[in-house]
Amino acid sequence: MKIFMIGGTGLLGCEAAIELIKMGHQVKSVALPPLPQGAPIPKEMELEFKDINKCSDAEVEEMLKGCDVFMYAAGVDERKECPPPVYEVYKKFNNDPLERLLPICKKVGVKNAVVCGSYFSYMYKLAAGLAKNPANPKQKIKYTGEEFLSHNPYIKSRIEQEKIVEKFCDDTFSASVLELPYIFGVQPGRRPVWTILIDQLARMDKLPFTLYPAGGTAMLTCNQVGQALAGAAVQKPGYGFRAIPIGMYNLTWKEFLAIVYDARGMAGRKIISIAPWMMKLGMGSVQKDYDKRNIESGMDPFQLPYTMDYNLFIDPTETKGLGVKDADIKQAIFDSIDLSIKAVQGNVQLVGMMGEVEKKEEKKN
Repeated sequence: MKIFMIGGTGLLGCEAAIELIKMGHQVKSVALPPLPQGAPIPKEMELEFKDINKCSDAEVEEMLKGCDVFMYAAGVDERKECPPPVYEVYKKFNNDPLERLLPICKKVGVKNAVVCGSYFSYMYKLAAGLAKNPANPKQKIKYTGEEFLSHNPYIKSRIEQEKIVEKFCDDTFSASVLELPYIFGVQPGRRPVWTILIDQLARMDKLPFTLYPAGGTAMLTCNQVGQALAGAAVQKPGYGFRAIPIGMYNLTWKEFLAIVYDARGMAGRKIISIAPWMMKLGMGSVQKDYDKRNIESGMDPFQLPYTMDYNLFIDPTETKGLGVKDADIKQAIFDSIDLSIKAVQGNVQLVGMMGEVEKKEEKKN
């Protein structure tokens, strides 16, 4: 089987390529330069450094010929800071490429597609009554589905992404959107997304305790995401469209932060769970900072406290059905936090989320 992938050098795409090649499949990828220094890119992967959005339709057709599966392991998430309107950024990098590329896939005979999505789409469906959560059947979500869409450009964009993928599915073309939760693990040379958490926690280090929401999250390692992507790619087409909530481990924020503080050399740090209204009191300063820097958040800062108060847990049954194996999530969190600290201190040169190279700086005190 031959898989054509957008983003084969990224954290998730690289892991998927490794898994697929282990399974005996061919992988061809287009990715943005540069290659992160030390990244374990499989030498068997056919790789071109270019921007797929700048390729003509004819060029894309030629690249896709002979491929069985299309995989989209690119895009940006809610942690990417952008000037308004931020929805247009998500549309540009997460949705518009699929609107253009999926019809070309069908034209050249590709039968199956796999797309990296977000578990916030799953949260929207839970709030809208479109799905049920066997991992958390009793807890209620404060907001309705429509309130999620109207207040959170990121969630809206991910729901639109799933609709785009679904509309191209028929008897000849199937597609899976994997609704991915928090992901841990590192790729050498690439900046982890968890630098934001390190900055956030550092502001509370002088306090005798850490204040944080009472909810929790599903999570898994980047290697497990690679396994899930590979498992979805090789499944027999003909199933139409499906969106699968992906997760292997469910931790409350308090349980998660205990591991983070252990990784920071602060084991035993007292963590106090706070009510949403208490967190909301501090969101005014966050919004003022966004306004000052001309940033629009993909997640409404004033709704976020209630979102984070919910245990967005995922039953791992479907994830395991894709061939995902158990892993050491604690070690993956340790690795993520260690590299994030080095990135914040400026001790390493890293490639950012969109391929930008960050300059190595002197260590900060």
